[in-house]
Amino acid sequence: MGRSDAGARPAPSARDRAGPSGSRLHAGVRRLRFARATRSTLTDLHRPLSHRARVIVVGGGPAGLLAAGSAAEAGASVVLLERGPKMGRKLRMTGKGRCNITNATDVEGFVRAFAPNGRFLYGPFARFFRDDTLALFERLGVHVKGERGGRIFPLSDSALEVAAALERWVRDVGVDVRLNTRVKGILSADGRLQGVSLYHGSMDGAAAIIATGGLSYPGTGSSGDGYAVAESVGHSIVPTRPALAPLLADDRWPGTLSGLALRNVRASLADRATGKAVASEFGEMLFTHTGVSGPIILSLSRVYTRQSGPLDLRIDLKPAVSAEELTARFIREFVGAGTFGVYLRQLMPKSLAPIVADLSGVPADRPLSAIRASERSALVHTLKNLPITLRGLAPIEQAIVTSGGVKLEEIDPRTLMSRRVDGLYFAGEVLDLDAMTGGYNLQAAFSTGYVAGVSAAARAAALTDGPEQPFRSVRSTPDPAPELNGVRSRG
Repeated sequence: MGRSDAGARPAPSARDRAGPSGSRLHAGVRRLRFARATRSTLTDLHRPLSHRARVIVVGGGPAGLLAAGSAAEAGASVVLLERGPKMGRKLRMTGKGRCNITNATDVEGFVRAFAPNGRFLYGPFARFFRDDTLALFERLGVHVKGERGGRIFPLSDSALEVAAALERWVRDVGVDVRLNTRVKGILSADGRLQGVSLYHGSMDGAAAIIATGGLSYPGTGSSGDGYAVAESVGHSIVPTRPALAPLLADDRWPGTLSGLALRNVRASLADRATGKAVASEFGEMLFTHTGVSGPIILSLSRVYTRQSGPLDLRIDLKPAVSAEELTARFIREFVGAGTFGVYLRQLMPKSLAPIVADLSGVPADRPLSAIRASERSALVHTLKNLPITLRGLAPIEQAIVTSGGVKLEEIDPRTLMSRRVDGLYFAGEVLDLDAMTGGYNLQAAFSTGYVAGVSAAARAAALTDGPEQPFRSVRSTPDPAPELNGVRSRG
């Protein structure tokens, strides 16, 4: 937030700016700026906490940034601990670098998108929802636009702008950001949070928010640290698995089409044994060297990962046209001396045509006038049900989000506080929450982060009794058991 001009110092005089003294002043400012910039890139564990430091936020992703900023604006003194060298690394990549901030649908639409766990979000959404997110970004100077499917993006199409705005915000509201700082465990006594243990010391606090994310995109710092921390204080972890991940094909032919995008198609997951469709999505998909991806495939992957039996993929290449209409069209057009292969290349992408010809069983050099009724029916079936045999999901490292996490029954949805340790909160992807593509997952991160932040700030304020005393500085000696993720209690 900008500073008021009321407290601004008067502009320096010409004498102040000129001469040797001015040169020395500017040189000193340059040295000071250099020193500050240098310190900001290092972990400074010797720096003491502010005497008001009460809320510790672990993780510098979207949930952590909202938690830190909202707690600070609510009056708490906040320290944010990020294990990597930079905040918001995964946020910078989201939406293919465009950042799908949220979605225009209503609360019920969001709850359905997070099925089967969406009902948990009624609590957070009641306190901070889409319009609140958009108002915050408008205040931070990020203007937005709407696109198909209710998706809302920054007007600049830049995830970098979104990440930078949130980072400026948390610093402007006074959050003490400490990079390259990894949390090892929770300090508690008699079921109440006392602080956190680090790999090189410890830190006191009245409240701590775990917003460490999931396991997807480990190159951005997602490591699953939060799961171990949660388990160490008695939380249950729903087994993690990839969500919003590419599907791997058992067939070889999809790999030959790597890079080909299909638009306005309908993809369906079907039970391998019965052929019955269990889910379908309309939109865009992409062939990869290992199978298929793209928006509709990623959404279907949430269904795939939850099914017990084998599923395969069926692609309707002509969803706007019925099988009967296609048959009538082919009867009209399968005349003359043209060949089947040439006809198909005019009907669809050229690289896909020989695949369709092969799967339909009609020779590419067959004259159109010689195509039999049974072959025509086979072609219609292939166009409406292009089959892809699946062998699984891409590994979690390639997933956009993680399915599974801290069990929701152990978290109070009104405050995001743990039911195991008073003063411990969870927000974002570390929870057992994941949705389809479309801005839903980011909104959940923002909402849970905000609620955890203001709830933690309220708790910190309530625990302040009389004149606030300085917290202990972070100890500079290494922890004697850095591999341990358990609780360290003290009386």
